[in-house]
Amino acid sequence: MLSRLAIMIPIVLGVATISFLLMQASPGDPAASYLGDKATPESVEQLRRAWGLDAPVWQQYLTFIGGLFVGDLGNSFLFQVPVAQLLALRIPATLMLMVVSIVLAVTISVPIALWVTISKSPAASAVSRMFSATFQGMPAFFIGALLIAFVALRTGWFPVGGYGETFGEHLHSLLLPGLAVALNICPVLIRSLTAALGEALDAEYMNFALSKGLSRRASIASYAFRNAGISGISILGIQVGNLVGGALVIENVFAIPGLGSLLLQAVLGRDYPTVQALTVVFGILVVATYLVTDLVYGLVDPRVRLGKK
Repeated sequence: MLSRLAIMIPIVLGVATISFLLMQASPGDPAASYLGDKATPESVEQLRRAWGLDAPVWQQYLTFIGGLFVGDLGNSFLFQVPVAQLLALRIPATLMLMVVSIVLAVTISVPIALWVTISKSPAASAVSRMFSATFQGMPAFFIGALLIAFVALRTGWFPVGGYGETFGEHLHSLLLPGLAVALNICPVLIRSLTAALGEALDAEYMNFALSKGLSRRASIASYAFRNAGISGISILGIQVGNLVGGALVIENVFAIPGLGSLLLQAVLGRDYPTVQALTVVFGILVVATYLVTDLVYGLVDPRVRLGKK
């Protein structure tokens, strides 16, 4: 675990460096964009000095990297508040959306994989293939638009957008966005679980469990499903990139005040500090999720020992 934590440092620094260089290479002047077309060159230059944009690029880079180590992400050009304050307000919605998406993805994928594997029915396999092909070919924002049009607007059971005020309202508002993200990662998870369950059911330990007098249902729950779940955990961890990306896009579709909507506002407003900080946060989220996946994998499978081969 400590070795993986140590690896996170150069990865985050690499993400921060690439983000900084891309923002420096992007066209346009944040100060001129903020002041508008009628701004005078003097006022633009004065604002550039106030924001530190007149300093050499290497000096701006060292200031940015140095601030990361002490938790100083700079001040937002667009919102005129510390970037850390913006992130503290927006990150709970994004994290909650990711958790809801994972729960829904597992809730949908596991029953389908069990149905296909245990029934061994051609109809079940056909339905599973059709489900996977349909949603794997759809981007998350398109699924979200369909859910708004055919579920939220027609039934009125779910809000079209927003986040609510209480925890219950938050959860209610995130069900449809979470479903849109979940449906986008379900196909890969279903295929992985189906293949792993098929191998587990044909394994010798299943015959041994049945010969001891365990029922087929108990044998599947105690042995086959647990071993197949190891594969599912790995696939779910690999899909975290799609999960983060899908969550960020869906936030703008459903008007959720999370990191995704903040990123869009920052990019359109050429808010360099906010975009750079958000890129670093996204990198940390992905790397941290991989770390958690490794730890859970080691806990579920006693044969795995982190740091050993």
